[in-house]
Amino acid sequence: MLRERLKRLATLPSLIFVFGTIQFVWLVWYFYTGYGGPQELCAQVLSIALILQVLFMYNKGDLYAWLPVWANRVIVALYIAVCLYALYYFLRYFEDVAIYRQGSYTTQDFIVGLLMFLLVMELSRLAHPTLFWVNVVLVVYTLWGYLSPVDFFWHPGTSFYRIVTSSTVELSTGIWGIYGQLALTLIAAFLLLAAAANGFGAQNAMINVMRRLAGRSRQLVPQSAVLGSLAVGMISGSGSANAIVVGSITIPLMKRYGVPGAFAGAIESSASMGGLIMPPMMGVGAFLMSEFLGVPYWDVVVRGFGLALVYYATLALVVYLLCVRLLPRDYVPAPTVPLYDQVKTGIFFLSVAFLIVLLGWAGFGELLAALYTGAFMLGLLVLAYLYFKHARRDPLVAKESLFGNLRLVIQTHAEMTSYLTLLLATLGIMIGLFTVTGFINRMGAALLDLGAWNIVAMILMAYLFGWLVGAGLPPTATYIIGAVIIVGPMREMGVNPWVAHFFVFLLSVWGELSPPTSLTAAVAARIAEASFMRTMWEALKIALPITLMTFAIFARTDMVVNPGWRQVLASAIVLVGTSSIGFAMFGRFVERPVSDVLLRIALAAFAFVALLYPDGNVALGAALIALPVTVFGVWRHRHIASPKGELQAQPAA
Repeated sequence: MLRERLKRLATLPSLIFVFGTIQFVWLVWYFYTGYGGPQELCAQVLSIALILQVLFMYNKGDLYAWLPVWANRVIVALYIAVCLYALYYFLRYFEDVAIYRQGSYTTQDFIVGLLMFLLVMELSRLAHPTLFWVNVVLVVYTLWGYLSPVDFFWHPGTSFYRIVTSSTVELSTGIWGIYGQLALTLIAAFLLLAAAANGFGAQNAMINVMRRLAGRSRQLVPQSAVLGSLAVGMISGSGSANAIVVGSITIPLMKRYGVPGAFAGAIESSASMGGLIMPPMMGVGAFLMSEFLGVPYWDVVVRGFGLALVYYATLALVVYLLCVRLLPRDYVPAPTVPLYDQVKTGIFFLSVAFLIVLLGWAGFGELLAALYTGAFMLGLLVLAYLYFKHARRDPLVAKESLFGNLRLVIQTHAEMTSYLTLLLATLGIMIGLFTVTGFINRMGAALLDLGAWNIVAMILMAYLFGWLVGAGLPPTATYIIGAVIIVGPMREMGVNPWVAHFFVFLLSVWGELSPPTSLTAAVAARIAEASFMRTMWEALKIALPITLMTFAIFARTDMVVNPGWRQVLASAIVLVGTSSIGFAMFGRFVERPVSDVLLRIALAAFAFVALLYPDGNVALGAALIALPVTVFGVWRHRHIASPKGELQAQPAA
């Protein structure tokens, strides 16, 4: 009997839960005490995170489909053994490696570093193939850079021993460097909120509430995607995760009411990308910005509110303008939102407000603020669950169990943390190799030479470089590369550090939509059962007016430099500018095409002045002209932009 029970418990999900619990408890204890510091924490807990990533990968299927089942099991066991060996080694010898043997490593140090280097490279090949091949090219370039026929890329080369040590046991760069430390400290702390919300279904509850708030007109149904992604983006910090959570509900809903599949996927892609901008968890890039600038994370968050306002307000307007042209104006029934979902939604927003109070008013540190907020949210969700389960006997929670929900909390946190830890460890290798070869210094010098000729040309060149990087790499990688290559030369040319970093930050966000590697668009297109390229193209058009915000921060610097009323005014001017550009692209003033085009061009001219003209008074005047014209245009558009005939004939479901 006992043997059968143990056999039922000895499963892969149980093993994931065990390691996830170990990581969860270890991290929570560190968030509360700060014991040992981030470097020691990363050196030890990163091994557990990699074990979890291996197990999550294996839980989805064999790591190597071309090998038999027993071979995959042996390989998984081998990978886990390597991680456990590294964990034991750093538990015992961390102080020796970190202090006394820096620059003079033993053979055992090198072996540990080599094994972990090879493991991270292989896991990145399975999870992030683009990053893997970039690192392979960099390894080859680091070894034999002296063979380059181009002077710009020439360097004297280095040994494989130096590659391994700089990527591992030096601890300042590479796998256990600053990026891995950030994944297991600040980022993992804020992921507690997303884990608690997911464990008790608060995210889906929010989407149901947002759907009701979107309105009863068919033309307003797509706004549920905008509002839902805005809400989930507060704690997800990921475009693709946002698209999965929100898009699985909103995309079928939009299609049900007559929105074409590619357009529905594009709306959700654009809305989900806002998760990378929406405070208080503005994606991994915001945490990295805090580290690069050496400022509290709240200083980044408070500047992000203006960006998020401009993003989602302009997106909502653009989506509305397009839906007026696509969909009839008939009414649709509003969904019924159960009381339990309303309570969970209220707990979610109350927790976000609690976090903002702790960070911005009470002055708590980031780790403690995130920990207390996670505990606050989890405690309220548990109380709500117990009340609706046992007092009200709500059928919505009849099939749930408290242990099951808490287990999902731990599993969600383990999955997100291990995934980001592997990603940032891989990027640590990349940036370490960039540093060893001196490529960062040469690229920075080239940008400085260009900036000495013309600062605008330098900005455009940096934008082109970041866009090309974003075409092949995820937003986090794009931001890190941009931060280490672009920001330095811009600061040398007198650009404010906040402006330079937010320029790179926004550039990394738009890179998520650059073909051919937009994961967010790929997820949305798959849910919508539409063409990936068509979905991505439509999303690019929808988000185009907002991309101007990337350049507007150079003229309206108060938006990211001076939090307060000056930030509010600058954000309002930029919002008017992007909204007016959105109307000029997608709206209609009059039915006659020639007159309509001329009016929209005139409006766009005032909008560009508001966005990009250096003189603030002139920009404000242009915004004051553009605002009422845009409002009048939206009213006119609502009356003259008729939807397509084939959509009018579809029932309102």
